[in-house]
Amino acid sequence: MPNAVFVLDHEQRPLRPVHPAVARRMLTMKQAAVFRRYPFTIICRGGISTGTAPPLRLKIDPGSKTTGLAILDGHCVIWIAELTHRGSRIQAALEARRAIRRNRRQRHVRYRQPRFLNRTHPAGWLPPSLESRVANVMIWVQRLARYARIAAISQELVRFDTQLMQSPEITGVEYQHGELAGYEVREYVLEKWHRTCAYCGVEGVRLEVEHIVPKIRGGSDRAGNLTLACVPCNQKKGSQTAAEFGYPLVQTQAKQPLKDAAAVNSTRWALYHALQTTGLPVEVGTGGRTKYNRTRLGIPKSHWGDAACVGASTSDTLVLLTTHPLQITAMGRGTRQMCGTDKYGFPHRHRGRSTTFLGFATGDIVTARIPTGKYTGVHTGRITIRQRANFRLNGFDVRPKYLTIIAKKDGYAYGSHQH
Repeated sequence: MPNAVFVLDHEQRPLRPVHPAVARRMLTMKQAAVFRRYPFTIICRGGISTGTAPPLRLKIDPGSKTTGLAILDGHCVIWIAELTHRGSRIQAALEARRAIRRNRRQRHVRYRQPRFLNRTHPAGWLPPSLESRVANVMIWVQRLARYARIAAISQELVRFDTQLMQSPEITGVEYQHGELAGYEVREYVLEKWHRTCAYCGVEGVRLEVEHIVPKIRGGSDRAGNLTLACVPCNQKKGSQTAAEFGYPLVQTQAKQPLKDAAAVNSTRWALYHALQTTGLPVEVGTGGRTKYNRTRLGIPKSHWGDAACVGASTSDTLVLLTTHPLQITAMGRGTRQMCGTDKYGFPHRHRGRSTTFLGFATGDIVTARIPTGKYTGVHTGRITIRQRANFRLNGFDVRPKYLTIIAKKDGYAYGSHQH
């Protein structure tokens, strides 16, 4: 079941999204033309309409590596996507640059003076690796709002609802009784222990929330006394403490704060404030509520599935009209560096000023129809241009005359096709 196709009228105003079969028929009958490939959007010719655009809700499940997106028409999920961020690559690039600069300073060659005490950041500043996550989501929110009538937004704001806690500290608290309390604490424990058994390290099996110090030995229900254990380990441990069971480091690890959750939560708040600038009503929810909704609706665990279940607006029933998410990967828009360096910081290559050649640019998504040779056939992917006769596509050289542009570079790669 593929995603719905977005439809624009002849003045580029959004109309009612249609099923891919309907869009295919409109394209065959020349009633519409392809406006954009990703997300797949068609534009109607004058006088043709698919109906008034309904008010849609965009739901967002932000993540440190992948963000889930879902568009709902009432209780029907009509469009889904998974956006993969490049924050780790940005952080690695900054660390590599820092190492090269320090190396040059130690060699007493030309370098930029170090800056430590003279740098200031504005209020709400985020590191580039985190800022890119917010920017990626906002780009796609604005893009989807151009092709569909987005009337409201739902966002998972925090992973854990600290308002349900008796103490504001996140490292270990007892939850109040309530419908979502168990989901909040279990989500926290799963995130902290990386969904693996703390004792044998097994993954992909049923895991139970287990007390490090058993309650009959004076242990509490505080999150700092909880871990994950598979059924065999939990039964074998019995009434022993983790130290008595032969795992003293489990207690030490349980007292460590969840740094990733703090970083992701700060990003979510920045995203929340950015979403408010759109002027649309923004509903927020917690990760515990998302999991509660997903569990009661029987939706499989996935980034897009979590996005569809965000917030209290989730209805009692959800109809999945699509289960084929558009895979989006943030790639960036290249670099302005004119001189490439090796791992020691020495220059070893020069980058030309021209970013296009023969109408192509690095990052364009193309289809190559190669008639003869080792790579005979049809190939699709992102190209890397060169100022010569051959470009680079999917690890091999290809001549520009065999290429047809599907989508111009926009800073993203798309791993699967909707059609």
